[in-house]
Amino acid sequence: MDKKSIIGLVLIFAIFVGYMFWVAPSKEEMAEMQRRHDSVVAAYNDSVEQAALLAAEQARLDSLATEGDTAAQSQLSRKNHADMGAFNVSATGEETMVQVNTDNLQMQFSSLGARVSNVTLTDYTTFDSLPLQLVANEENNMNLVFSTEDNRVVNTKDLYFQVFVGNEPYNSEPLMLSGEDSLRLCFRAAVTADSNTDGEHYLEFVYTLHGSSYEVDFDINFHGLSNVVRRTPYMDFTWKNTMNRQEKVDRSARGSRNRNKDPERFNSNVYFKPVKDKVDNLKLGRDDNKQVKTQVKWVAYKQQFFAAILVADNYFENADLSLTTDRSNEQPNYLCDMGSVIGLTYESDHDCTIPMNFYFGPTKYRDLRSMHQGFERMLPLGWGFFLTQWISRYVIIPVFNFLERFNWNYGIIIIVLTFLLRLVLFPVTFKSYQGSAIMRILKPEMDALNKKYPNQDQAMQKQQEMSKIQKKAGYSPMAGCLPALVQLPILWAMFRFYPAAIELRQKPFLWCDDLSTYDSILDFGFNVPLYGDHISLFCLLMFAVQMFYTWYSMKATGSQMNMPGMKLMMYFMPFMMLFLFNSQSAALNLYYLCSLSITMAQMILIRKFTSEKKVRARMAAYDASHKNKPQKKSNFQKRLEEMQRMSEEMQRQQKRK
Repeated sequence: MDKKSIIGLVLIFAIFVGYMFWVAPSKEEMAEMQRRHDSVVAAYNDSVEQAALLAAEQARLDSLATEGDTAAQSQLSRKNHADMGAFNVSATGEETMVQVNTDNLQMQFSSLGARVSNVTLTDYTTFDSLPLQLVANEENNMNLVFSTEDNRVVNTKDLYFQVFVGNEPYNSEPLMLSGEDSLRLCFRAAVTADSNTDGEHYLEFVYTLHGSSYEVDFDINFHGLSNVVRRTPYMDFTWKNTMNRQEKVDRSARGSRNRNKDPERFNSNVYFKPVKDKVDNLKLGRDDNKQVKTQVKWVAYKQQFFAAILVADNYFENADLSLTTDRSNEQPNYLCDMGSVIGLTYESDHDCTIPMNFYFGPTKYRDLRSMHQGFERMLPLGWGFFLTQWISRYVIIPVFNFLERFNWNYGIIIIVLTFLLRLVLFPVTFKSYQGSAIMRILKPEMDALNKKYPNQDQAMQKQQEMSKIQKKAGYSPMAGCLPALVQLPILWAMFRFYPAAIELRQKPFLWCDDLSTYDSILDFGFNVPLYGDHISLFCLLMFAVQMFYTWYSMKATGSQMNMPGMKLMMYFMPFMMLFLFNSQSAALNLYYLCSLSITMAQMILIRKFTSEKKVRARMAAYDASHKNKPQKKSNFQKRLEEMQRMSEEMQRQQKRK
């Protein structure tokens, strides 16, 4: 191996190592992202200080109320009117929590801000068997900001709403519904008495829940407030959520800058659908923010297998989106923070309703696609390349869903799907495997040429002689290119499909407890750089099969490895896969293990049944038919010979010097 080859291999390895750190943002980028996010949030919370002062006054009033200080109460009442304007009557009160349980969801609502404070999916659990909380119990996670005619800024997060079930006041008991049942939960914030003499002037948040659905209708109603709320084209609605970790992760990836080793963090992102454009998202695997100034149909906070989506019946005017990671948060289940400030269309001349709906549920392809909102495009199915997405949508997913009907173990389904795929590809790959078998037969001739042309300056001449022998035997080097090109989009489709398939989540197979994440047969208790804190057996088996496959395939083509370092490069690839795939899902490693095993079996069988006698007879027939005929040279051969002559001329000139 010469000096250039060694330098090349070192550079390749350096690129591989550097890529692990390149994908994360720099400290300056993180600081800028945080600054921009903080400025956006601050812009829509300009009444925080007023709310704090109000809370202090409320505490003082509570202490004085025990002594019967009615003067203090009167003073606070006047201050409330000054702070909250027409919504003075809703500025104080007691927080009421409303629990609603459906077939799929356990939801908790707060009368303070009329917000969704907690959403738990009843049919799913976290990797450590805890309830799966999709929306965290966090204050101020929903807030509508608007101004009144007397120049007061109102934040609904500071208002105490009255709770009604239908038209009846809520009686503090948990609410249950299932099947086809539905429930209408209303939160009403009244305005001051002098503006509400007929009881028809109030702001209302209405949630309509359904027994067997993951969807929740959400309407914001302005009743009789045309003279109270300032006329404006749209209002700002803030929606944010602290995302909890739901899936198992290698401890080396938890909080690491290398988020590619953390599949859940890498696949957790803010997605949005512009009305006149395709589904888009923030940067994958890193903190980011974006101002969308065009109309938006929906905004989604997606994790690896679950999503919370806010959908407009018509459209949102605009949206400021952000995804941040709080490095100081030491909670073991903390993942990241997602937030948005959404412009809602407001018609001020009459009673106004802003209709929306939420989706809180799993990201199963069939279910998302059935809603006809483009939600399925949040799944990483290779949308950027048409061949990959077609293979995923019209081949892999339908066949996978068909095999599910047999109620087999999902590991068996992966094996059967891999076998069917290799069977379909066999006619395409047959020529490639047959060419490998022919090269094994021609190995003596190739070895003889290596001895005949040992020097590097004879490489062109040696290649021409090899091409003549291959042509006689009926082998074309280009025959191996087509199968590789055909298989590339399929390999990429599989690489994207398995880690995103919720059907595999928490499904066991052999020693693996969960096919959607890595299988571990040994936990180190410490981190090995670039590798992880465990040994994945499926990944280790894939590595062993790939090493054997590389060795076996090179037995026939070893004489063609004329480029220095090529053999070392071929053996380097399995080691690179071992490091890259140790923390990938067991389903993905199982697929590659089965695919390599089937490929190797096909190659062995083809080589076994490729007759050396027939190959030699073909070569003899070729010689006989071309013995007295002048051989026509292709344009490629002519260019090759011209390059050889130029190379030899340059070498002669260098020797003269």
